[in-house]
Amino acid sequence: MCNSLNPSPATRRLGRAGWLLTVAVFLAGCATAPVEVNLPPAVNPPVAKRLPRIGLALGGGAARGFAHVGVLQVLEEAGIRPDLVVGTSAGSLVASLYASGKTGAQMQLVAETMEEAAFTDWTLPIFSRGMLRGDALARYVNAQVANRPIEAMPLPLGIVATDLNSGEAVLFQRGDTGTAVRASSAVPAVFQPVKIGTHEYVDGGLVSPVPVRFAHQMGAELVIAVDISSAPEGNLANDTLQILLQTFAIMGKSINTYELRDADLVVRPSLLGIKSADFAARRRSILAGRAAMLQLLPQLQAALLAKSR
Repeated sequence: MCNSLNPSPATRRLGRAGWLLTVAVFLAGCATAPVEVNLPPAVNPPVAKRLPRIGLALGGGAARGFAHVGVLQVLEEAGIRPDLVVGTSAGSLVASLYASGKTGAQMQLVAETMEEAAFTDWTLPIFSRGMLRGDALARYVNAQVANRPIEAMPLPLGIVATDLNSGEAVLFQRGDTGTAVRASSAVPAVFQPVKIGTHEYVDGGLVSPVPVRFAHQMGAELVIAVDISSAPEGNLANDTLQILLQTFAIMGKSINTYELRDADLVVRPSLLGIKSADFAARRRSILAGRAAMLQLLPQLQAALLAKSR
């Protein structure tokens, strides 16, 4: 048993070296068995959840398409960045600008400075199959996206048009962006059909007014659909363009019933009174898009959480 560290007379005679040796032996003899410490079991750090791939499906609606800009602005401000975007008709134009890397503020500037004359090139209907050729629209789009083809966009982009011969919807993910937007927006009797390869194409809204299924096809796990279609309106007078657009609205209503049910979130901006050819109401349309998306942000965040893993 170890009682003291006081050196004995014999030890003192050993001098300093002996003293140190004695202390070392003493400590070795007094060493006790190591104390066993029970540590808590290792805890694995929480695994960060992966958000679902977000797809944005932008629908057709001519001049009402400015509402898409407001929706995108709110998503950007909330820090929600879609992984891909697909558009039909007016939605294909906005989708192209967004996929090219433009911010919400930049797209609003484009919308507010857009002149109808920049993409209207009239033809003589008696000698053609539409009042507008559509070349000007294609040039306008390509200028806005720095002449990038669809496959070179920073964000995966899809553009939907209708094959005039088969009546099938076609998803363009490669090729000239302006030409694809022109095809997607080629309202029959307004724009001439667009020939790409050996096929002719017209407005994608005929078969896919809001391209939800194509967002899924491109790999989206959660789809935000923006429906800017208008309800049929009365008293169209003799406005040929409005009658044509009203016809599309009637056709698209029944198609949307089926297509939109596969979307995780459907954003419907309040565009009452804004006609499809009303370019003067662009600011009002943007604000309507913002208001609709802001209202649905909590619902979107809940959907994102539910699909995260």
